Amino acid sequence: MTLSFLHASPLQGRLESRYTIATGGISSMNCRSGTVLASIAVVLAATACSRGATPPTGLRYQLNGPLIPARLTMVTAWDFPKNPLTDASLDDSKLSKEIKWGYQIFTNTPQEAAKFAPGKGSCNNCHLNGGQREKALPLVGVAGMFPEYNRRAGRLISLADRVVDCFLRSQNATGRLPVENDGQGAAEATAELPTPTSREVLALSAYITWLASGEQVGKNPTWRGQNTIPPNALVPIEKLDRARGQNIYTERCSSCHGVDGQGVQIGTKKAGPLWGSDSWNDGAGAARVYTLAGIIRFSMPYLDPGSLSDEDAQHVAAFIDSQPRPAYPFKHQDYLTEKLPVDSVYYPRR
Repeated sequence: MTLSFLHASPLQGRLESRYTIATGGISSMNCRSGTVLASIAVVLAATACSRGATPPTGLRYQLNGPLIPARLTMVTAWDFPKNPLTDASLDDSKLSKEIKWGYQIFTNTPQEAAKFAPGKGSCNNCHLNGGQREKALPLVGVAGMFPEYNRRAGRLISLADRVVDCFLRSQNATGRLPVENDGQGAAEATAELPTPTSREVLALSAYITWLASGEQVGKNPTWRGQNTIPPNALVPIEKLDRARGQNIYTERCSSCHGVDGQGVQIGTKKAGPLWGSDSWNDGAGAARVYTLAGIIRFSMPYLDPGSLSDEDAQHVAAFIDSQPRPAYPFKHQDYLTEKLPVDSVYYPRR
């Protein structure tokens, strides 16, 4: 079965309704049952004890450098090696307050940055454990690499520029409805879009910069860029099988993300939506098949991360990215300098 992404409906009709902010924040990806979780908790506890003393972070296991090891499972989903809310080195200064708020935005984006996050996903749904998990798009030390060249923009971008892009695309800030007036007539004002000087953007930038404290400026962290399928393992887009991907998704992913892709409530948390009006739009990085496949390959499923093959991860990504999602209205401004990537399936070929 071959792919035909460009005919997928972006669910524009659903954008006409107000978005409901869900209990959210921290991603919980693929749990099968409370019994399984309890069993894994026992195994992890025993493993941690066998490794010796509790690490300085107070966690039950040894970190891989500054990061939570990729091999650990959903039991560690709420662990944060560095947590500004409990860090005694932060005080009552303006900067400390911004760092703390940035962390809260990161882990509960729909509630803390509602005007820029009309969907139900959080930064933490992709950058697991507050951006502090190995092979889950970690952000520790990344701030020191900005400004850096961005192929999509065709120019150098700042950290704040990158955060704005995440709001616009991954959080679908462009999907905001017009601001309603006081009931005296039709709504006319356009909702505010994020800019590099928006308070929420600055707070997130402060948190991400705080994560880079102690790291060398200008040196790319060794843990960055590991969510990538090797070039020799890439399956041509036209040969990816969405039906096969759906079967794998149903078996390995739906217990947390739901058959409908909208996420299942797990305790006080809910897995992020993968398609539909509450998910990322078609201009987001995750809307690129190989990019999404890399995320899936190394950090999912959450009870057995890294267990999918390179090929299976790509079939799952093809299935997810073929589902309806909001349209990003500024795609015509992307890739004007660089060549359009082959996995940018929502872009017209040029």
